Amino acid sequence: MHKIPILHENGHKSSSSISSSSAFGTSMENGLHTDDSDDAAAIEQDRLSEYPDLSQANRRRPVFRTGPHEINCKTDVRLFTVSGHYVCTVSSSTKVWNVSTGECIMNLSHGETTKITAVSFKPSVDILDEGAVLWLGTSNGELLEVDIASQRVIDSRASAHTKKEIVKIYRHGYELWTLDESGKLQIWAPDPSGIPNLRNSPTTFRINNKHTYSLIVGSQLWVGAGKNVYVYSPTPDGRTDILGRTLSPTKPAGEITCGTVVNSEPDKVFFGHNDGKVSIYSASSLQCLDVVSVSLYKINSMCGVGDYLWTGFKTGMIYVYDVQSKPWRAIKDWQAHETPVVEVIGDRTSIWKVDRLQVISLGTDNYLKVWDGMLEEDWLEARMAKYDVEYCNFREIRALVCTWNAGASKPQDLLNDSQDAKFLENVITSIDSPDILVFGFQELVDLEDKKITAKSLLKSSKKKRAQVTQERMSHQYRLWQKQLMKSIEQFMPRDEPYILLHSANLVGLFTCIFIKQSERNNIRNLAAATVKRGLGGLHGNKGALVVRFLLDDSSLCFINCHLAAGQSHTISRNNDIAAILEANSLPIETDRSARSDMFVGGGDGSMILDHEICILNGDLNYRIDGHRDSVIHKIKHNEIDALLDRDQLLVERKRNPGFRLRVFHEMPIRFAPTYKYDVGTDTYDTSEKKRVPAWCDRLLFRGLGRIKQLDYRRHEVRVSDHRPVSGTFLIRLKTVIPSRKAVVWERSVKEYRQVKQKMLHEAKLDFLISICGYERGEAERLLSQEILPSAVKGLQ
Repeated sequence: MHKIPILHENGHKSSSSISSSSAFGTSMENGLHTDDSDDAAAIEQDRLSEYPDLSQANRRRPVFRTGPHEINCKTDVRLFTVSGHYVCTVSSSTKVWNVSTGECIMNLSHGETTKITAVSFKPSVDILDEGAVLWLGTSNGELLEVDIASQRVIDSRASAHTKKEIVKIYRHGYELWTLDESGKLQIWAPDPSGIPNLRNSPTTFRINNKHTYSLIVGSQLWVGAGKNVYVYSPTPDGRTDILGRTLSPTKPAGEITCGTVVNSEPDKVFFGHNDGKVSIYSASSLQCLDVVSVSLYKINSMCGVGDYLWTGFKTGMIYVYDVQSKPWRAIKDWQAHETPVVEVIGDRTSIWKVDRLQVISLGTDNYLKVWDGMLEEDWLEARMAKYDVEYCNFREIRALVCTWNAGASKPQDLLNDSQDAKFLENVITSIDSPDILVFGFQELVDLEDKKITAKSLLKSSKKKRAQVTQERMSHQYRLWQKQLMKSIEQFMPRDEPYILLHSANLVGLFTCIFIKQSERNNIRNLAAATVKRGLGGLHGNKGALVVRFLLDDSSLCFINCHLAAGQSHTISRNNDIAAILEANSLPIETDRSARSDMFVGGGDGSMILDHEICILNGDLNYRIDGHRDSVIHKIKHNEIDALLDRDQLLVERKRNPGFRLRVFHEMPIRFAPTYKYDVGTDTYDTSEKKRVPAWCDRLLFRGLGRIKQLDYRRHEVRVSDHRPVSGTFLIRLKTVIPSRKAVVWERSVKEYRQVKQKMLHEAKLDFLISICGYERGEAERLLSQEILPSAVKGLQ
């Protein structure tokens, strides 16, 4: 493991206005820790290179500004294909939908005895005529040719694949390839008119009959069978040469489910697996290059769209990855369907037909969704963020955050020990005059009685007992709030008074946020929420308190958590934090312009990760895996690094691609585990359970370029079995100047128009090269001379 730098605890001066060339944009000094530019974060990210970086993924749905966003097929759709204006779906009948209007323009019934199992649009000599004719394959080996305008079958070949189900129809240039379940491959070459027809005789080949997925790469057919890949090269004399040996993933991976190629990596072929992994092969050397674990869930579909890899999952999510970066970078993720994604198709012909790059997804909910393959809104948002120094003023503030599992202790309990009595003073004075103070406590009430408490609160027959319990809990919260206010008044400078901004509680959880009185008028849109995780989400003995507000034009979110306990309950803790971060618990910002000013990642403010700056504290309950005696021995000998290697939270960050806390950062820990002590002593748990010491109490943060941590320390308080932890954060706030923003926006829109033309040009090249079969030089020449679409006829 890398050597963690020694912690510096030097504070900074009080908040002040700063220019765009503040400490956030320069090299690290004074041991500050940031989540986007310091060496420690870079080293940490290198350790995580096996998994995609999800930290800056945008969750906005990439819809077009005009036209329908979805089409309800209303029947059980098994497969579909798309070409420009038209999407063809196959169920009990074959339907064609106009993507621009959402109307069904063809509904062709085939009768009860005919089952359509494969579909493709037939090539056209003229690009603008693409999407006029369909080829359909059936379960008994018949091929049908359908004219969309007349809504009728205009040709058929009953014996194309004798009594064998046709499983796939591919387009390769101006050929159509048909494959059946037995491994029989037929290649239908173009006739003298330049397009294939069913009256000509195809060339027949044979491949592995146990294939689960296949795709054409260049002039080769790549076939996934189980976990392995076979590469076939059909020859003019009717043979299919198998190129090289069986290709196998270099790391464990499940069954192959899908595959694709991506323009930005022209020599690579990507295969998705049912265990959430992607295997990558070289098309030239026929070797497995890598296996990337992108999810814990089955990948149902993949397609290359421009330079990015789009993936559809059984969860209904679609992720878009930049596969050129190391590690891969997730640039988008959103809930595309409420049910599993069946397939995602990038429509290359849409560039010619509708002057846009569209992507269509189908879910088992039988909805077709239409997506913007150019991701226009994301591009504009990223460009505005890049230029924010031109239309924003900035300043820095500091926040002090303290987390503590108080073990049901009362403020007066601190007076029993001289060291404990100085706890709040030590925390409050650990930094000179912070602008925000956040106290996040857990177990302020006795959760040893949590079963009684839960029953009392849930059973109406015990209303009186529940009322007594609630009054006792409220009294405890009031005592601590009063003590915190008293301590701040006592130990903070009198010339800069603080006020209570917000307090909240939830069955033991307690959050108190104080701010300088001078900042109160700069705060707006204060909102709070609770997320219950105890008793299946019914009870708040575990869960989170969430508080957010806008300070100037920056959004801040503070999360106080108490996750599932138990040495072996890592999965439960993971589920708790996932539910907390994924909850739509906060008010939605309905003004689209305001959203872009206040929130990040395409968010609307309803979720925690929509906010620019997030600080999460709490008893996260992640443990150290190891024998108690060995752990204590390492603590005594200050072998912190060896213990961090066994810390469950850090291990999950390294090994679990779906771990939601991977998008947060944590300053390197240089103090001893904070749990579990014998109350009143400095001795780790000697009770009958003899729990293994652990860093249960943590502070995590998130906010690209907007937050740095100054220190991370524990405090010595013996009234609880946990030790408190505190940290100080330097936060960069912005104020948007609307008139200057309008100028930058207009410039960004003009820049996008230029970028769009370049993307359209690249997409047209991709179509001519990948679909029509041109060499790149010839395709460039034709586009530059603007002699398309008729020039496509020259291919023949």
